[in-house]
Amino acid sequence: MDFSTGHGYLLIGGLILVGAGLLILSLIVNLRVAHSVRDDLRHREKLLEYYRNIFSQMGVILIGIGVSLFIFFFQQNYQDQRKRETEMQQVLAKLAARIARGAPVVGSLSEFDALLDEGGPYVSPDLGGTNAAIRAHGAELGKQVAEILLVERDVDVQVFEILNLSRDFESSFVVNEIDPTLWFNIVRDESDIKYATTQLALDYKDLLEAIAGEPIELAIANPDKERKIKQEVLDIFYDADLLRQRGRRFLGRACWLFSKGRGFVGLAPVDALEADARSHQEWIDRSKPVLTQSKSGSGDCFKLLHYGPAS
Repeated sequence: MDFSTGHGYLLIGGLILVGAGLLILSLIVNLRVAHSVRDDLRHREKLLEYYRNIFSQMGVILIGIGVSLFIFFFQQNYQDQRKRETEMQQVLAKLAARIARGAPVVGSLSEFDALLDEGGPYVSPDLGGTNAAIRAHGAELGKQVAEILLVERDVDVQVFEILNLSRDFESSFVVNEIDPTLWFNIVRDESDIKYATTQLALDYKDLLEAIAGEPIELAIANPDKERKIKQEVLDIFYDADLLRQRGRRFLGRACWLFSKGRGFVGLAPVDALEADARSHQEWIDRSKPVLTQSKSGSGDCFKLLHYGPAS
């Protein structure tokens, strides 16, 4: 029986009302008993007394059942509410920890921003991107490779494992109540982050194999090697862009949820955060108004993204 929707309380109310009705009916029958006594109708008096006792006993029983059920389910709902409050506090604490630990991790992505957005916002070559990250060749490509190898040492892709919010929600009531689209996007971003970090580690390895231990200037001077190195650089940029897009959206969304407090469970997705964008810059421009209005700690959620070249 579902008492959370009010149907159970309707039954309890019905039992108490029927019980009260039976008690009232027993009082009416008792008046008839009094008339029978006055008129000395012994047989009718006994019959009415029997009905009066039945009605009064049934009324008391039904009222007793109704009151007992009300007390039981009131206590049960109170305990469920307390459990929900406890789970909510735990979820918010875990969410705050994810944001605090994820902020410096996402902050390291600024190392990629200078490379990806040189000469304009990075757009995948498949979508027609033409900035410096795409068109570099020769000495410019050699400079990119040197910077990429520096970034490889500065950005530990393995630490992005901390950006995994779904495991905190899976063990609580949140997973059943959060908006399905929002939940799907959270899980999708986590999968894309895992994919990007895995691919980046392989891309770095492939780039080193393409260079084959030679000085970058000599490797670039060989047209065949330059072509292969260029392809590996493009692969690194593609996966790095995927990582920064999904990583920043993940952190921005988590901060936005946390800024809403206990009410985040009932939130609907915000297109400015959730809709896919043609470029990372486009997503940044679109989400900035929403994130700057969402507070986390002493600052707003947009500052946590650390978007822009590393200082």
